[in-house]
This record gives sequence, structure tokens and C-alpha cells, in this order.
Amino acid sequence: MNCFITGTDTEIGKTTVTAALLFGLQQRGCPAVGMKPVAAGAVMKNGVATNADVDQLRRLAPSYIPSKLINPYLFEAPTAPQIAAEREARTIEWPVIAAAFADLTRLSSCVVVEGIGGWDVPLSTVLSSRDIPRRLALPVILVSGIRLGAINHTLLTARAIENDGCQLLGWVANVVDPHYPFLIETIATLRATLPAPCLAEIPWLTAPTPEAVANWLVEAIHVIDDRPPAP
Repeated sequence: MNCFITGTDTEIGKTTVTAALLFGLQQRGCPAVGMKPVAAGAVMKNGVATNADVDQLRRLAPSYIPSKLINPYLFEAPTAPQIAAEREARTIEWPVIAAAFADLTRLSSCVVVEGIGGWDVPLSTVLSSRDIPRRLALPVILVSGIRLGAINHTLLTARAIENDGCQLLGWVANVVDPHYPFLIETIATLRATLPAPCLAEIPWLTAPTPEAVANWLVEAIHVIDDRPPAP
């Protein structure tokens, strides 16, 4: 199944989880490709604008997948996408995103779409990050960055996802502050309160490679790879 990965904030592990899901799906024989419709924060390498998150998804995609489909919009400034786009006198337009997604679905049986920032980050004056899963009818996996404030941020985001008419497929607890003394209690509270299942608990990892993180995402990978078992 295609799905959308969102998070409680920026820098809480959306790309880490997306890349690990792609790796795990591919290991199961499920052709999967990642898509990050909008990315902000580019550096020049050999005259080409690059973004670390996009690069990670690109490395996990088949070579025949055009990079422009994986990431239709890339901006230089590491800030909110609407602001970054305005600085370059550009506008993020829905038909571009929709067409890229449609092309990817023709090239791969599973597309994992990663959002930017949190759930309701403005992309333009008329478009928000939440419009991507809404318009594409994608179920959502929420990455919760486990640290101080995680309970409030996660519950508010889960409520917004459901209020926007999207399906919250499940959530992932990703430890982003290993020194926070209430990690266990925070995750337990979220497990007891959220309306969707916890699909994974990812501990603090010094080297969160797709291979390493995929080991913690077995349940999430099974949920996404909803193909019937081979006879």
C-alpha cells in the first residue's frame, strides 16, 4: 500500500523512518520507492543542488526512477517551504506534485511519501503539507519524536490527522533525546491514549542506518506490505 509519513515536528526522524521502511519493504521483495514532494535546505555539490533527505531516498530508489519524481520541489533556504519558495520567486503547485506521484505509482507498486516539517506546514498561500495525504487518499504513519513535549505534540497531531479526514494507520515512537528521563512513561502514555497502534519503538541509535532501523520496524513494514501471502 502507498502511505504518507508525517511527524510531530521537524528533525524527529521522518526520513530515517521512511528510508528504513523502504529498505525493509525491498528486502521482503516489495518494490517500493520514496517520495519527498517538497524539501528545503540545499547545498551545492559539483554545481548541483542537493538535500541530504532527498539523497537518502534517491539511493534507495531504482536507477530508472527520475529524481524529479522523487523530489519535485527543492529549495535552498533551510526554512518553512512557503518562505523558501518565496525567496526564490517560485510557487509550489499541486498539479506538479500530483503528476509526480501518479508517475511513481506507475513505476512502483508501493510509494512511501514523506512530508516536510509537521502535519500542517504551509507550502503556499493555498496549499499545506496536510493536503498531500488528503488529496492522494494516503493512510498516515505518524513519527513521534520522544522527548520533553512529545505527549502534547503527538496527541495534537493525531487529532489533526483524523479531523482532516485522513486515516491514522499507526505511529512510531522514535527516541530523539536519549537523556530524557521519562522515555518509558512517555511511550506508555501515548500507547494508552492514541487511537491508533504503536507500530514501532526505535531506541536512540548512534548509527541510524536504514538497515539498522528496519530491524525495529518489522510490524510497520508488514502493515504497509499488505500483499496476500504467496501460495
